[in-house]
Amino acid sequence: MSSSPSPDAISSHIAIRPEWLGQRREAALEPDLPIVDPHHHLIDRPESGTYLLTDLLKDIADGGHNIVATVYLEWLSMYRADGPVEMRPVGEIEFANGVAAMSASGGYGKPRVCAGIVGHADLTLGARVRDVLEAMIGSGGGRFHGIRFISASHPDQAQWGATAIRPEGWLLDKKVREGFAQLGPLGLSFDAFVYHTQLPDLLDLARAFPGTPIVMNHVGGPIGLGRYKGKRDEVFAEWNKSVRALAACPNVHVKLGGLGMRLLGFDMHEGELPPSSEQLAALWRPYVATCIDAFGADRAMFESNFPVDKGSYGYGVFWNACKRLAEGAGAAEKKSLFSGTASKVYRLVL
Repeated sequence: MSSSPSPDAISSHIAIRPEWLGQRREAALEPDLPIVDPHHHLIDRPESGTYLLTDLLKDIADGGHNIVATVYLEWLSMYRADGPVEMRPVGEIEFANGVAAMSASGGYGKPRVCAGIVGHADLTLGARVRDVLEAMIGSGGGRFHGIRFISASHPDQAQWGATAIRPEGWLLDKKVREGFAQLGPLGLSFDAFVYHTQLPDLLDLARAFPGTPIVMNHVGGPIGLGRYKGKRDEVFAEWNKSVRALAACPNVHVKLGGLGMRLLGFDMHEGELPPSSEQLAALWRPYVATCIDAFGADRAMFESNFPVDKGSYGYGVFWNACKRLAEGAGAAEKKSLFSGTASKVYRLVL
């Protein structure tokens, strides 16, 4: 990041320490393997710091991996300053598409950054959200393919440093589902960020809309803080049951990443040195292996979640950990996990 938020500014995210990260450098494993990073943000907000195209490209270059394209995920950012409130998020699509056009020019290197765009639209608008979605399609230059409507909610959220407190049961809400029903007919997907305690709600949604692609972010958000701290086995058992039920829905996909967030309760950011890819792979294997076993490689995709996860490890080390986790997979499975699933779900043209 060009500038990092202080821990007090956004305490639900781990502060980025460039000097600490610089103590761990690894040569890229399988450096020629094509990768589509299907989940990153670009940020320029006082409370969140700055992470823009050049920052991402620096992380990509330093890591040494073959990143061929990326998918931009909403950050409630770059909204229009005026006009109807519900239409202001269209500004974020315009911003991301502008970055994509810069990248597509070839003047910024090989990676096609923001080749896919996932925005935010307020589903509580019900059927009226269709006008917003159509405006986003019009502004997306053929790159806008879905929305994320974050519904992660838990009574203990404030204790974790979460600054956005959302209503419980949003995915079951009649008005939200009226809005969700607009996605499928427009050919749009839905990225879901929920906690593991809400996975039954996501399952109900997936069953109600079997024709709409749903992407479960961050392996389904198994909580490791607060009342769940020290109860990883108990949480894993509940999470595992829900993940396997969701995997029975053909329209649901899973992103393998986000495990560097404070939410998960891992302490990798507290070490004297940043974690190695071997350490990360050992720590994450139960979650990643379970997801791949349940969903299959053709419905799973590794995601960086940068710069949010950058407080815990470097970009290159992350992808090395993913490659270690994929050891033993066949060529077709690796292609799906690292690029194929993301390209299919987000309909990327590379």
